[in-house]
Amino acid sequence: MSLFVFGHRNPDTDAICSAIAYADFLRRTTRPDAVAACCGPPNERTEFALHTAGILPPRIIMDVRPAVEDVCNHEISLAHESDCFYEVYEQMNLHKLRAIPIVNDAEKLVGIVTLLDLLELVLQGGVDPIQSRQVHGNLKKIVSVLGGTFQHKVDIERDEQLIVSVGAMSAGGFVDHMQAFPAEKLLVVSGDRPTIQLPAIERGVRALVVTGGFQLSNGLMQLAEARGVAVINSPYDTATTTMRIKAARLIQSVIDTDFVTLPAKLAIEDARQQVVRTDQVVFPVLDDGRLVGVLSKSDLVNPPQTQVVLVDHNEISQAVRGVEDSNIVEVLDHHRLGGSLKSTQPIRFFMDPVGSTCTLVARMFRQAGIDPTPGIALCMASGMISDTLNLRSPTTTDVDRNLLPWLNEFCKVDLEEYTSEFFAVGSALRSCSPEQVVREDCKEFEEHGRRFSISQIEEIGFDLFWERKDELFQALEGLANQNRLEFSALLVTDIASTGSVLMMSSEPAGWEDINYPELEDRLYKLEEVVSRKKQLLPLIISLLETGPVVA
Repeated sequence: MSLFVFGHRNPDTDAICSAIAYADFLRRTTRPDAVAACCGPPNERTEFALHTAGILPPRIIMDVRPAVEDVCNHEISLAHESDCFYEVYEQMNLHKLRAIPIVNDAEKLVGIVTLLDLLELVLQGGVDPIQSRQVHGNLKKIVSVLGGTFQHKVDIERDEQLIVSVGAMSAGGFVDHMQAFPAEKLLVVSGDRPTIQLPAIERGVRALVVTGGFQLSNGLMQLAEARGVAVINSPYDTATTTMRIKAARLIQSVIDTDFVTLPAKLAIEDARQQVVRTDQVVFPVLDDGRLVGVLSKSDLVNPPQTQVVLVDHNEISQAVRGVEDSNIVEVLDHHRLGGSLKSTQPIRFFMDPVGSTCTLVARMFRQAGIDPTPGIALCMASGMISDTLNLRSPTTTDVDRNLLPWLNEFCKVDLEEYTSEFFAVGSALRSCSPEQVVREDCKEFEEHGRRFSISQIEEIGFDLFWERKDELFQALEGLANQNRLEFSALLVTDIASTGSVLMMSSEPAGWEDINYPELEDRLYKLEEVVSRKKQLLPLIISLLETGPVVA
């Protein structure tokens, strides 16, 4: 399995670009299997950055829990519903299978056959003198199983119910014996015994099987052709020939058509709950109706964990779904240290309070003496420009100021001109629904037993915000209710003035101590506040410390 490098949910430009750049760094150093991933599509501004850089977006993966497709056997052995016992058994024995999927002529899955089913087929009829003789099959399959040849063919591909009769008695006794069965169903097995062969042909049996490698004489052959009797030559003795004829029974009657299939994308835990309730041996795995693998219950016992690197976040609540069941091998971040992150083994955990995670990745490139490609350089520069508001945010450090010019040396665009274009596109208020706006760059937090979220968008001026204020309030309240949060906040930052307005879905206990002017109910003006992590989050945490825990 690959190593997936993930930014946080509802990813911003820094989360997307740092994942792409760090995956590139890992591929060029220690992990050639590193893949950039994200748990949500890039916003319009990030798309602009990636398009300008000539970089493909990360792979969208919404859940990193191992799925059925990760543990099933993709080397599929199949049987066809037109196969006979011998053909299916040979294949199952060759691949050491306990069960095998069955498909029709159109390669569509129709059922499953197990070894017990095959045993039931070959022992069909038990000791019953009539049923034990019956073989549902066709002459072509019988010859194939015998490894024999046709001396005379008559409608050899017709599926029919045959009755096997062995000419191992006296000629008179055998003639009486044949009278008990319809001639058109009789398959007579005999060695080189003309006294058996002649009455069988005269009676017009369905087929005559001559054993021991012998052939029918010319005279009898002419009579067989005249009476429409098929003639088969078997290289085996009569006993072996009879046993193999029974092994040519078609499997159609024992195919289990009431079976459980599993979707390829189904999580392992969900698959366990489905298979535990059934005695089925193997489970066909389907992807959009197409058979892509076969799963046994043992495959679910100890599934591999997805390997994950977290960038631009370190809190489980902000990570891709299922990350708690994955193997987190590394964290690279520039935020505060959150709670709930655990690992079963030592991991690399690198945090530094610089302006963006892309800064950390750029520093790794520089320290390793690796020159980024022009596209990766612009990708990292975009994350830095976005998170530091082009080095004007209070989160900006000397490390950011030092590395952005270094990246500029590798970029094929003028960064000053590019920065103006970058902030000019992608206005969430201009192009997104209210629900998309409040979720575009949204992070959830838990402090002092209080769960809440903070979203942030960056605009040029507040004109569009005032036009859409009412619908944004409704969307923010819906976000809090849907995610069962105590409250949700939306920070709208004006890139030009480096100030923000703060919208609240509701005001938690302790909020009355906020020291910023209230423009109207649940709406505040925050001068000089542009950073969620360094300015707004610490403010909210300090206010929550004074309020009671909400159940």
